[in-house]
Order: sequence, then C-alpha cells, then structure tokens
Amino acid sequence: MTFRFLVLGDSLAFGTGATHPEDTLGARLTRELEQAGYAVDLDVVAVPGATSLDLAAQVRRAGARDADVALLVIGANDLTRQVPSARAAAALGAAVGELRQRGTDVLVVPTPDMSSVAWVPPAFQSVVAGLCDQARALQTRAAEAVGAVVAAVAPEVSRRFAVEPALFSADRFHPSSAGYALVAEALAPHLLDLVAGREDAAA
Repeated sequence: MTFRFLVLGDSLAFGTGATHPEDTLGARLTRELEQAGYAVDLDVVAVPGATSLDLAAQVRRAGARDADVALLVIGANDLTRQVPSARAAAALGAAVGELRQRGTDVLVVPTPDMSSVAWVPPAFQSVVAGLCDQARALQTRAAEAVGAVVAAVAPEVSRRFAVEPALFSADRFHPSSAGYALVAEALAPHLLDLVAGREDAAA
C-alpha cells in the first residue's frame, strides 16, 4: 500500500531555509516513513507566508487527491501578521475538519516558540513566548476537537534553537537544513504512530 502524504501550512512546512529540497520537512519525514517500510507519495501544498486563514485554499488545492495522512504546520505568521488567535484557531479547526471528513488522518504542528528568533529583543522574549503558548493552546483545542493529533514538540525544539544558532538559516528566522533535521526527528515518532494506527485500523 502506498500512503499519500500531504503537507500543508506555511514556510516551515514548505521548507524555506533548507539548503536542498531533500532537507525539507516533508522530504525528511517521507524518508522516515520509507525507512519504516512504507511506500509514500508526497504532495506539498504549503505556501510560504501562509496564515491559518489561507488553509482553506490549500485544502481545496489538495482536493483532487485525498490524502491518507497530512502534516499541517501553521501559526508563526498568524502572530507576525496579528491574526487574532481565536480566528486563527477557528480557521485551523475548519481546515482539519474538512481533511478528516475526507478520511485523512492529520498531524498538526502548532505555533512554534518564536522567542528565540533574532528580531525579538531579550526584554520581550518572555512576552513573545507567552503569546506563542496562548496561540498554541487555542490551536490544540481546535484541532483535537475535530480529530487531529497535535505534536506538542515546541518546548523541546525551541530550547535547542535558543542555544544553537546553526539551527537557523541565514535569515535567522527559518530553520537551516540542520534545523529541519531536528524538527523532523521530533515529529517522526508522532507521524509513525499515526500511520501505524491507520494501518492497524484498515487491517
């Protein structure tokens, strides 16, 4: 069986900052699935700069071929573009709900902790971290309410980004190839569990 793997969301889902296409999140996680013995067909519809309000369009773009499993990474641009957290969470929930109605299992990666990025002054880092926590909590409730699995990896990943500058790309905002490797490593167990559960349910 070939698993159709859909990746939606923003620049992190797209892979902005990675040196090579094979270093992006979708490509790395596809290899993780393949190494676990699965055949995978990857389809990336993520768009750099996307907010949660753009997810509906991405879901429509992916509609021609319903996916088995989807990875949805969103939230950073909601904060930088000041999308109200409640509105962003509602849009996320609607997108996940549509995917679930199509029979797709969904792994959501909510807002990262952006307090360690270069443009955040040290005096404001705790404020930014708090805003990210608040947005993440709303996203988690909205996504889980419609049947998604939420990967709560932000704290562990953000600690590494805060102390290892090489995990950022040259723009000091997006991950580097090494940064994407770290994020993929954190997400892989969640994705493998989701795929295994789907396989068991179909057996």
